[in-house]
Amino acid sequence: MGVSIDDIRKLKELSGIGLTDAKAALVDAKGDFDKALAELRKKGVTKAEKKGNREARQGLIDGYIHNGRIGVLVEVNCETDFVARTDNFKAFVHEIALQVASMSPQYVSEEDIPADEMKRVENESMERVKAEGKPADIAKKIVEGQVKKYFAEKVLLEQVFIKNEKQTVKDFVKENISKTGENLIIRQFKRIELGVSE
Repeated sequence: MGVSIDDIRKLKELSGIGLTDAKAALVDAKGDFDKALAELRKKGVTKAEKKGNREARQGLIDGYIHNGRIGVLVEVNCETDFVARTDNFKAFVHEIALQVASMSPQYVSEEDIPADEMKRVENESMERVKAEGKPADIAKKIVEGQVKKYFAEKVLLEQVFIKNEKQTVKDFVKENISKTGENLIIRQFKRIELGVSE
Protein backbone atom coordinates (compact mmCIF):
# COMPACT_ATOMS: atom_id res chain seq x y z
CA MET A 1 0.00 0.00 0.00
CA GLY A 2 1.30 3.45 -0.89
CA VAL A 3 2.01 5.91 1.88
CA SER A 4 2.50 9.67 1.49
CA ILE A 5 5.94 11.22 1.87
CA ASP A 6 4.36 13.92 4.09
CA ASP A 7 3.13 11.26 6.54
CA ILE A 8 6.55 9.57 6.51
CA ARG A 9 8.28 12.88 7.32
CA LYS A 10 5.75 13.76 10.03
CA LEU A 11 6.12 10.33 11.66
CA LYS A 12 9.91 10.69 11.51
CA GLU A 13 9.75 14.12 13.19
CA LEU A 14 7.33 13.04 15.91
CA SER A 15 9.08 9.79 16.72
CA GLY A 16 12.73 10.58 16.04
CA ILE A 17 13.16 7.37 14.00
CA GLY A 18 14.69 7.20 10.52
CA LEU A 19 12.77 7.66 7.26
CA THR A 20 13.01 3.96 6.36
CA ASP A 21 11.62 2.90 9.76
CA ALA A 22 8.87 5.53 9.52
CA LYS A 23 7.85 4.25 6.09
CA ALA A 24 7.88 0.64 7.32
CA ALA A 25 5.67 1.57 10.30
CA LEU A 26 3.16 3.28 7.99
CA VAL A 27 3.15 0.34 5.56
CA ASP A 28 2.50 -2.04 8.51
CA ALA A 29 -0.39 0.21 9.59
CA LYS A 30 -1.76 0.21 5.99
CA GLY A 31 -1.23 3.97 5.72
CA ASP A 32 -3.06 4.83 8.96
CA PHE A 33 -0.86 7.53 10.54
CA ASP A 34 -2.42 7.43 14.03
CA LYS A 35 -2.19 3.63 14.14
CA ALA A 36 1.48 3.73 13.08
CA LEU A 37 2.33 6.29 15.77
CA ALA A 38 0.39 4.30 18.40
CA GLU A 39 2.30 1.12 17.49
CA LEU A 40 5.65 2.93 17.77
CA ARG A 41 4.63 4.25 21.19
CA LYS A 42 3.71 0.73 22.34
CA LYS A 43 7.17 -0.44 21.32
CA GLY A 44 8.67 2.53 23.18
CA VAL A 45 10.48 3.72 20.08
CA THR A 46 9.46 7.34 20.13
CA LYS A 47 12.26 9.52 21.43
CA ALA A 48 9.90 12.37 22.27
CA GLU A 49 7.98 10.12 24.68
CA LYS A 50 11.19 8.98 26.39
CA LYS A 51 12.40 12.54 26.84
CA GLY A 52 9.10 13.52 28.43
CA ASN A 53 10.25 12.32 31.85
CA ARG A 54 13.54 14.21 31.89
CA GLU A 55 14.06 17.27 34.08
CA ALA A 56 13.61 20.60 32.29
CA ARG A 57 14.62 23.63 34.37
CA GLN A 58 16.38 25.85 31.81
CA GLY A 59 14.52 27.78 29.12
CA LEU A 60 13.10 31.16 28.26
CA ILE A 61 10.37 33.62 29.11
CA ASP A 62 9.13 35.33 25.97
CA GLY A 63 6.68 38.15 25.48
CA TYR A 64 4.47 39.23 22.61
CA ILE A 65 2.30 42.33 22.28
CA HIS A 66 -0.31 42.55 19.51
CA ASN A 67 -1.27 46.08 18.44
CA GLY A 68 -0.98 47.33 22.02
CA ARG A 69 -4.22 45.48 22.84
CA ILE A 70 -3.14 41.92 23.73
CA GLY A 71 -0.05 41.07 25.76
CA VAL A 72 1.35 37.57 26.41
CA LEU A 73 4.15 36.19 28.58
CA VAL A 74 5.08 32.50 28.31
CA GLU A 75 7.62 30.35 30.15
CA VAL A 76 8.94 27.36 28.23
CA ASN A 77 11.54 25.07 29.77
CA CYS A 78 14.21 22.86 28.23
CA GLU A 79 17.01 20.79 29.77
CA THR A 80 20.11 22.85 29.00
CA ASP A 81 21.12 26.49 28.73
CA PHE A 82 22.78 25.59 25.42
CA VAL A 83 19.42 24.74 23.80
CA ALA A 84 17.73 27.72 25.49
CA ARG A 85 20.10 30.06 23.62
CA THR A 86 19.54 28.57 20.15
CA ASP A 87 17.54 30.46 17.52
CA ASN A 88 15.33 27.40 16.94
CA PHE A 89 14.30 27.25 20.60
CA LYS A 90 13.67 31.01 20.72
CA ALA A 91 11.51 30.73 17.60
CA PHE A 92 9.61 27.79 19.15
CA VAL A 93 8.88 29.77 22.34
CA HIS A 94 7.74 32.76 20.27
CA GLU A 95 5.33 30.52 18.31
CA ILE A 96 3.81 29.44 21.63
CA ALA A 97 3.37 33.10 22.62
CA LEU A 98 1.64 33.80 19.28
CA GLN A 99 -0.66 30.80 19.84
CA VAL A 100 -1.66 32.10 23.29
CA ALA A 101 -2.29 35.61 21.92
CA SER A 102 -4.36 34.30 19.04
CA MET A 103 -6.35 31.46 20.64
CA SER A 104 -6.72 32.68 24.25
CA PRO A 105 -6.36 29.35 26.09
CA GLN A 106 -7.11 29.16 29.82
CA TYR A 107 -5.00 26.14 30.79
CA VAL A 108 -1.69 24.67 29.66
CA SER A 109 -2.82 21.01 29.88
CA GLU A 110 -5.87 18.97 30.85
CA GLU A 111 -4.26 18.32 34.25
CA ASP A 112 -4.56 22.05 34.99
CA ILE A 113 -8.36 22.09 34.71
CA PRO A 114 -9.86 22.40 38.22
CA ALA A 115 -11.96 19.34 39.16
CA ASP A 116 -15.00 21.48 39.99
CA GLU A 117 -14.84 23.18 36.56
CA MET A 118 -14.65 19.78 34.84
CA LYS A 119 -17.61 18.55 36.90
CA ARG A 120 -19.64 21.69 36.10
CA VAL A 121 -19.16 21.26 32.34
CA GLU A 122 -19.96 17.52 32.56
CA ASN A 123 -23.17 18.22 34.53
CA GLU A 124 -24.34 20.96 32.15
CA SER A 125 -23.68 18.72 29.17
CA MET A 126 -25.53 15.79 30.80
CA GLU A 127 -28.56 18.01 31.51
CA ARG A 128 -28.73 19.05 27.84
CA VAL A 129 -28.36 15.48 26.60
CA LYS A 130 -31.00 14.17 29.02
CA ALA A 131 -33.38 16.94 27.91
CA GLU A 132 -33.00 15.59 24.37
CA GLY A 133 -34.18 12.19 25.64
CA LYS A 134 -31.05 10.18 24.77
CA PRO A 135 -30.62 6.70 26.32
CA ALA A 136 -28.18 6.60 29.28
CA ASP A 137 -25.43 4.57 27.54
CA ILE A 138 -25.45 6.88 24.49
CA ALA A 139 -25.77 9.99 26.68
CA LYS A 140 -22.51 9.15 28.49
CA LYS A 141 -20.56 8.92 25.21
CA ILE A 142 -22.12 12.13 23.90
CA VAL A 143 -21.20 13.95 27.13
CA GLU A 144 -17.58 12.68 26.94
CA GLY A 145 -17.32 13.98 23.38
CA GLN A 146 -18.86 17.36 24.23
CA VAL A 147 -16.62 17.86 27.29
CA LYS A 148 -13.49 16.94 25.28
CA LYS A 149 -14.50 19.40 22.53
CA TYR A 150 -15.28 22.16 25.05
CA PHE A 151 -11.88 21.91 26.73
CA ALA A 152 -9.96 21.33 23.47
CA GLU A 153 -10.47 25.03 22.75
CA LYS A 154 -9.47 26.11 26.28
CA VAL A 155 -6.41 23.86 26.82
CA LEU A 156 -3.28 25.12 25.05
CA LEU A 157 -1.77 21.69 24.31
CA GLU A 158 -5.06 20.40 22.85
CA GLN A 159 -5.67 23.41 20.59
CA VAL A 160 -5.18 23.23 16.84
CA PHE A 161 -1.82 24.85 16.09
CA ILE A 162 -2.40 28.19 14.29
CA LYS A 163 0.47 27.64 11.82
CA ASN A 164 -0.63 24.10 10.86
CA GLU A 165 -4.25 23.04 11.28
CA LYS A 166 -3.29 19.39 10.81
CA GLN A 167 -1.52 19.29 14.17
CA THR A 168 -2.23 20.25 17.75
CA VAL A 169 0.07 22.34 19.92
CA LYS A 170 1.01 19.07 21.68
CA ASP A 171 2.15 17.66 18.31
CA PHE A 172 4.14 20.85 17.66
CA VAL A 173 5.86 20.47 21.06
CA LYS A 174 6.73 16.81 20.32
CA GLU A 175 8.10 17.81 16.92
CA ASN A 176 10.42 20.29 18.64
CA ILE A 177 11.42 17.74 21.29
CA SER A 178 12.64 15.57 18.41
CA LYS A 179 14.47 18.53 16.83
CA THR A 180 16.21 19.71 20.00
CA GLY A 181 16.81 16.30 21.51
CA GLU A 182 15.59 17.64 24.87
CA ASN A 183 12.42 17.55 26.93
CA LEU A 184 10.40 20.76 26.40
CA ILE A 185 7.69 21.92 28.79
CA ILE A 186 5.31 24.85 28.48
CA ARG A 187 5.37 25.77 32.16
CA GLN A 188 2.96 28.71 32.28
CA PHE A 189 1.53 31.69 30.42
CA LYS A 190 -0.25 34.94 31.14
CA ARG A 191 -2.48 36.68 28.61
CA ILE A 192 -3.80 40.20 29.11
CA GLU A 193 -6.38 41.80 26.83
CA LEU A 194 -7.13 45.51 26.97
CA GLY A 195 -10.45 46.18 28.71
CA VAL A 196 -10.98 42.50 29.64
CA SER A 197 -10.42 41.36 33.22
CA GLU A 198 -10.42 37.75 34.40
